[in-house]
This record gives sequence, C-alpha cells and structure tokens, in this order.
Amino acid sequence: MDAPRVKPKWRPPLYLIVYAVLLTVMTLPVLTVIWFRAVRAASGAMAPAEIATLAVVLILTLAVAYVLTRTLTVPINALIARTDEIARGGRAAIRPLDNYGTREVATLSQSFLDLAGKLVDHSDHVRTFAVHVSHELKSPLTSIKGAAELLRDDDEDSPMSQEQRNRFLTNIIADTDRLDTLLSRLRDLAKAELPSEQGSSSVSDIIAELGAQFRRLAVIDDGSTDEMLALPGEAAGIIFANLAENAFQNGAKRFAIKASGDERRMTIRIRDNGGGIADGNRDRIFEPFFSTRREDGGTGMGLGIVRAMLASHGGSIEVLESSKDGTTFQIVLPRIF
Repeated sequence: MDAPRVKPKWRPPLYLIVYAVLLTVMTLPVLTVIWFRAVRAASGAMAPAEIATLAVVLILTLAVAYVLTRTLTVPINALIARTDEIARGGRAAIRPLDNYGTREVATLSQSFLDLAGKLVDHSDHVRTFAVHVSHELKSPLTSIKGAAELLRDDDEDSPMSQEQRNRFLTNIIADTDRLDTLLSRLRDLAKAELPSEQGSSSVSDIIAELGAQFRRLAVIDDGSTDEMLALPGEAAGIIFANLAENAFQNGAKRFAIKASGDERRMTIRIRDNGGGIADGNRDRIFEPFFSTRREDGGTGMGLGIVRAMLASHGGSIEVLESSKDGTTFQIVLPRIF
C-alpha cells in the first residue's frame, strides 16, 4: 500500500514565519515612537536617541531570528535530509545529526532514529525470515515431487513392489504433515507479530486446556490458579501450548506452572523434567528455525513464536536454568490494572 501523500499547496517555510513574526514585533516600538511624536506634535528629524533605540531593536530582532533559525530551521532541514538519505541508504544513514539546536528537536531526532532503526531491523528480519521459510518449504516439496515422479514413472515391465510404493506414499504423507505443521507455525507467528486485542486469562484455565491437549504430560499447578495474566485466551493458548509441546518433545513427563506478582508485573515460572538444553544452544533456542529435532519434524519456530507473542503484549521470556533434570523458563508480563 502506498503511503498517503501530503496535499501539494504553497506553505510558508519556517524561517519566513520566524522573520515575519519578529519583524512584526519590531514594529511595535516604531509605532510607539510615531504615536508619541504625533501626540506631542513634534516635528523635525528624529532625535539621535530614537534612532539609536530603533537600530538596537533591529539588531536584536535580527539576532533573535538568527538564533531561531540555527536552533529550529537548520536542524529540522537536516532531519528532513537525513530522512531522504535513510530511505535511499538504509542502516548506514542512521547516525546522529551534527546539530540539534533545542531539547525538543533532539528528542524528536532520537525518536526518529529509534523508529528508523526498528524499521531497518524489521526489514532485515523479514528478509532473513523469507530466506528461512523458502528453505524450509523447499525440502519437503522437493521430496514430495521426487516421490510423485517415481510413482508416476513406474515401469509396467518392472513395477515397483508394494513395499516400495508404500514407502514413497508414507514419505509423501510425512512431508505433507510437515508442511501443514510449518504453515500452522507461520500463522501463529503472523498473529504474534501483529498487534492483537487486549484481554486476560486465568492460570487455571490455561492449566485445564493444557491437560486436555497433552494427555501424556502431567500439567501441574504450583499454587497459582487464582492469578490472572495480561494475555487474551488465544495468545495464552498458543504461548503455553508451544512451551508444553517443546517440553514433551524433549522427553518431559511433568510440566509445572507457578505464577506470582507484585504491583507492577506478573512472573510465571514453567518447570519441566525433560532432557534440558545444551549449553551451546541456550543462546539460540529463541532464533526462528533453530531446531535440534529437525529429523523428527521439528520446525524450530515454537519458542520464537512464544517470544514474539509475549513481546507484542509487553512481556518477555528467558531461560532461568537448564540441566539434565529439566529446564525452567521465566515469563514476565505487565500487571493487569
């Protein structure tokens, strides 16, 4: 979608307004002098003191105009030029201005640089994400195509055995299941990246849903069923289901949730008794498409979805501890007011 355009029309530049206002203010002492001379019916040339006063007023007016130009017009024009440069050059153009002039312009410039940095980061994320998605989709599609071509080109003179045919069909079904899982994860990630509706959910409801969804995983409450989380039901379901599935796939039989809070935030700790996370992988587990179970159908998107969805609701997640006896995650959410 094209960005909305400002309606083209003549608009006075800022420096013209500054000078016009100051020159208008300058006329006040001139009019005052003229009024006094008219009232007193004075005649003849203006007194030297009057001329000096008007000259001082003119000089001060021009000085104030110069200061305003340096502190407002110049930084704003520089910010406009930097905007065009960033639009053409990307991250290399995101750098501070030489002169900010005023505190407000400096604050505006910092907000602009922060926004530009986030937009460039998002663009890089989308580019990297597209590369990963295309790679993830290509592998099962190539496998499906190869198996389908072999089935299509089956020679009647030396037909493949039923065992071979079943193996190819099984591979096709497995790859389509993998594609379906990947697309489901992509839909969840899309929901996580987009601003979502506000809402709340109770820990008791979350535990009940997880217990029904993961029959072979003991979902345990550590005494927090009365707590409410600043997550709408759908978001909470996606977040905790991904964590539970990740624990189950890692060999866990127990999945314990404990929530506590203060006046500002809620803290939720999730402890499982799975195989733990290798030290070399702890810094990468939230990266999209990073998986140690790719051969078993893992997409590597579950924890990335969890982090993105929590971030969209003002929350965060981290690994507190992990060993061969299990892993503890900690989620922090803003408090419901």
